[in-house]
Amino acid sequence: MRRGLRTVGRRDSESIGRTSGPRALLRRGLIVATAGVLSAGLLAGCAGKNQVPSIGYGVDTAVASYNGSSTLGANSGAAAVFSRVLTGFFYTGPDGQPVADTDTGTAKEVPGESQTIQYRLNPDGVYSDGTATSCDDLVLAWAARSGRFTKAGPGGPIPMFDAASTLGYRDIERVECQAGSKDATVTFRPGKHYSAWKTLFNAGEIMPAHVVATAAKVPNLVQAVTTGDQAVMERIADFWNTGWILTPGKLDLSVLPSSGPYRVESFSKDDGLVLVKNDKWWGNSAKTPRIVVWDKNTDLQKEVDDGAVGVLDIGGGSLGEVSLDGFNGETVPGRGAELLTLSTGGVFSSTDARRALALCVPRQSLFDKLGHPGFEASSALGSGPLNSRTLQQDSLYYVAVAGASDRYKNADTAAAGQALKAAGVQNPTVRIGYVAPDERRAQTVSMIAESCKAAGINVVDAGAPDFAAAQLAEGKVDAVLGGAAAMPGPSGSLTGTDAIAALYTGQGVNYGRFGNGRYDAIADQLAGEQDSATVLNLLTEQENLLWSEMPSIPLFATPRTIAFGDGMENGIASPTRAGAGWNMDRWVLKR
Repeated sequence: MRRGLRTVGRRDSESIGRTSGPRALLRRGLIVATAGVLSAGLLAGCAGKNQVPSIGYGVDTAVASYNGSSTLGANSGAAAVFSRVLTGFFYTGPDGQPVADTDTGTAKEVPGESQTIQYRLNPDGVYSDGTATSCDDLVLAWAARSGRFTKAGPGGPIPMFDAASTLGYRDIERVECQAGSKDATVTFRPGKHYSAWKTLFNAGEIMPAHVVATAAKVPNLVQAVTTGDQAVMERIADFWNTGWILTPGKLDLSVLPSSGPYRVESFSKDDGLVLVKNDKWWGNSAKTPRIVVWDKNTDLQKEVDDGAVGVLDIGGGSLGEVSLDGFNGETVPGRGAELLTLSTGGVFSSTDARRALALCVPRQSLFDKLGHPGFEASSALGSGPLNSRTLQQDSLYYVAVAGASDRYKNADTAAAGQALKAAGVQNPTVRIGYVAPDERRAQTVSMIAESCKAAGINVVDAGAPDFAAAQLAEGKVDAVLGGAAAMPGPSGSLTGTDAIAALYTGQGVNYGRFGNGRYDAIADQLAGEQDSATVLNLLTEQENLLWSEMPSIPLFATPRTIAFGDGMENGIASPTRAGAGWNMDRWVLKR
């Protein structure tokens, strides 16, 4: 029977072995509950049934890299798949908030002239290959995401590391670490303050430094980063960029050690990505021995129909009228922003051309038909077209600063035609890419094409199973339809760091290659600003700037359909970048 699930909360403290502060039981847009008060429908009828030893997890990511800090890893949903394989000092909770993971270690801000964070790894922490976790891992993460290491490129220096984002990390002046130690002191640059420091060194993003050191033939990685030897750092960066790319049927498990309750066992197109219990894990053991991840590259509909999926986390409407018989599930508004990320080259090299598309996109109609499938929200998340790229609808500032979007609420083909004329462009063709199949996104492109045809814009559906957001920067498409930072699957967080980075000059997830010095300066100031009046003024200026420059077109809060099989315990929805898999080590399915 299909029943509703609106329970969203944190893992119970007993089963996690970590603590976190109290949370509100009600957030606008989603009903929130702890695991102890899950809906009766979710837990009923389990008495006397046997636990299933393997659970299928169907999620619309496109698994491509083990390295969640890389551009490829971030865009291919590493956070939704590997958060309980590669742990961090914090993880993204089900409301999108950073939550401390004391199994990994502790992190605390300490007084000082400059912002300073002290990190202490758990003394029992060890990778699944037997190597102890150490502050070397933090030094590697900082080196890769600081942006300070560059190499010669065709147009001048380019980053060595293909990092998804340098936000926060680039403001760190130094990471004090004695190689092999469990302690690190992170000190930010004088005058810099990063309020969202709990998003740094996060789950799925701290990579095993000893693997890199071995591959790059570096006896002491901490010393290598400290001295900054160009040749050595290029070897380190080369492996960091490509050494963790995942190809079905071609895994080298020696470079995939785990620091969490699960480890990777195998990956193939027919059998999915198989995660099994990590016997070296020092925290509470995973409750289910085996999780099989079925991603976007498999036939999710078939796996659901065949009964291979016990947990389903997909974009609302993406599989059409998928049957949820045998599941407890519901579609809810997510923390991610469904939007069109536009190129700033080719047909969209002119701001007027980008505005022309925005003027003919029927944002209100798209929301009415596709933006709230199966739910009605009177306020906050999912209550109407999304009028900001970086703010979510339950932000205290949202209504006050989103007025610049009014002109683009409904399609105005006459104004779009005038903008095209100003751009000096006639009858342009706009190719919109996304990871197919995706019925909702196909309908989105179809509605945009029909509306923009009257303005003289030919919109082409360029969705494909092998589509990747990087094709936008390569000029193979003109726009990407996806979530925050062009992610095809789970996206978004309460801090919005991915959405901010997606518009910041030079960031890996800035696929449209948008660059605006004033936007960057505002983002930098907002990162540490505490005065609410100043924040309001900066956000207003930012919104006006983005609606004028039009690097992307926000549509609505991405709806997520999250469902747990009948007999599932501890299944807690998370319509964020971490997905339903944020607490997979607590899952128990009884049949």
